[in-house]
Amino acid sequence: MTPRLDAIGMVASDMAASVTFYRRLGFDFPEGSEEQPHAEAALPGGLRLMLDTEETVRSFHPEWRPGRGGGGGLALLCDSPAEVDAVYEELVAAGHQGELKPWDAVWGQRYAVVLDPDGNGVDLFAPLPSAG
Repeated sequence: MTPRLDAIGMVASDMAASVTFYRRLGFDFPEGSEEQPHAEAALPGGLRLMLDTEETVRSFHPEWRPGRGGGGGLALLCDSPAEVDAVYEELVAAGHQGELKPWDAVWGQRYAVVLDPDGNGVDLFAPLPSAG
């Protein structure tokens, strides 16, 4: 028996804000997820992104305390370097905190980081056109 990755779980301090943020990035949360204590969006390959409220987590782990973000995050492949810039600008214009403005990374990608409502990093990246 070998465990296999089935879902990515994150805690949301404000479920509505988190669902709205991830919907902007294309995650398909069902209608009404904003008011639920647990919400899931199907991901490619059968994976799921699961969000739970702090209260939900405390219902089975009473000593749990929120971190300050930065303990985990998602990396999202964009179709082009221009899309990295556009998605970053859209999220920042919508009031989300930009952590790293788009830049051409030495490893050959256009790269940016924006923070979700709980301070988790969401990396946006796309391969740069080859120089050769």
